[in-house]
Amino acid sequence: MIDAAKIGERMEVIGADGVHVGTVDKVDGDRIKLTKRDSGEGAHRGHHHFIPLSLVAEVEGQKVRLSANSDVAVTFEEEKSEPT
Repeated sequence: MIDAAKIGERMEVIGADGVHVGTVDKVDGDRIKLTKRDSGEGAHRGHHHFIPLSLVAEVEGQKVRLSANSDVAVTFEEEKSEPT
């Protein structure tokens, strides 16, 4: 597993295919918490999404590259509603 200390706020998360998956808000335990800005539309709007650190292949400069393509990586995302 990658050293979570290498992952910083506002870094871009991309799939193995180079497609944007989200932007790091912070590392939360064994997951990357993505910003709400990348939360999508409809029922996904206003939720933070989380990517397991186990999907991180490497950190390249200001990008976190996942071991899965973007279309597969989003199926691993978890949602967490924020209190209003």
